[in-house]
Amino acid sequence: MERQIYGRPYQETEKGPVFRPCAPNGVLARLGDKWTVLVMSHLAVASSHRLRFSEMKAGIVGITQRMLTVTLRNLERDGLLTRHYFPEVPPRVEYELTEMGASMLPALEGFTSWIRDNWPRIAECRRRFDGKENSVP
Repeated sequence: MERQIYGRPYQETEKGPVFRPCAPNGVLARLGDKWTVLVMSHLAVASSHRLRFSEMKAGIVGITQRMLTVTLRNLERDGLLTRHYFPEVPPRVEYELTEMGASMLPALEGFTSWIRDNWPRIAECRRRFDGKENSVP
């Protein structure tokens, strides 16, 4: 019998629940990468909600040109941002969150708040776990 937990479908079998990867896994992987939330947040707070590549690169500490390019392409592919090309000399390109991308921000806020509230506990659990791993003969 098919059931759901927190919106996630799974099959109940005689041997227990069975979970299968599905489309949301790709979205979760995208949001879980190192740069996606930072790019989306930067676009959300930009005064015109549009930024040029160089403005984003300057505003995200540690991101390389390659990783910013890959992140922007992936977000555009997923429909979370749009790329505006202006055929000027030199050419100008600006990026902006789509309606769908902007609608994701409240969900990210909830998740980010949870992380902020629980990060000290998570860090302590990791320290304890790592200490146990190192002391096992």
